[in-house]
Amino acid sequence: MKTRADLSVRDVPSPNFRERPGGRKPDMLILHYTGMKSAEEAIARLSDRAAEVSCHYVVEENGDVVRMVAEPLRASHAGVSCWRGEHNLNDAAIGIEIVNPGHAFGYRPFPPAQIESVIALCADIVRRRRIAPDRVLGHSDVAPDRKQDPGELFPWADLAAAGIGHWVAPAPVSEGVRFARGDEGPPVGALQSLLALYGYEIGVTGVFDARTEIVVTAFQRHFRPEKVDGVADRSTIETLHRLIAALKAVPRPEPGAEGAGQQGKAAS
Repeated sequence: MKTRADLSVRDVPSPNFRERPGGRKPDMLILHYTGMKSAEEAIARLSDRAAEVSCHYVVEENGDVVRMVAEPLRASHAGVSCWRGEHNLNDAAIGIEIVNPGHAFGYRPFPPAQIESVIALCADIVRRRRIAPDRVLGHSDVAPDRKQDPGELFPWADLAAAGIGHWVAPAPVSEGVRFARGDEGPPVGALQSLLALYGYEIGVTGVFDARTEIVVTAFQRHFRPEKVDGVADRSTIETLHRLIAALKAVPRPEPGAEGAGQQGKAAS
């Protein structure tokens, strides 16, 4: 298995960073795809002052890593976001952009060399920063109304096998109970309560509204990617129950163990 020492890393400093408020240490890792036609285009945008966006690392399809902002600093990658009631997650998170054209430009599977590097980079970060497994998330988890990345083709199970992220085997897709847009009642409220308990930003209204459909879709992209349709079927609900039950076994390390190295010439 590849380690951080095996990674080819080059620095392309982004000017789009600032200090984390209150000297906060990062305790969350958010994974994205670049969603642009090429790696070069994405890196150029992430290093353009006028774009006002950035990330800490970019992982290219061949597995090479670009370091853009030093981990102790705040990069602009998550945007308007929320998890477990906390907003503005750029303050808390390290952001990794994974080169992939995304749903707008021909979404495709992530190459093995790229995922090997993602795993090595993430494993190093969660170890040094003592990031809890359930605080390794996708952009679509924390901004489900705006984002789809890293998407249903991203191999979260492979990361979990390497000790990264919170994961359970998804329940098989089958016939049976299902809730969809327009349904309402106590079972829908219970579903919303479970999604909120896990971390998603959702109101408990008892009505399967547009927001509920969006959040269910985001949940499926990450945790039940076999069928992403925004319908809370038996498989989706059972997988959610399994995840919540497994939370009891998730270790709760103290965050921010170690510095992330030197800032370098600008932001890396």
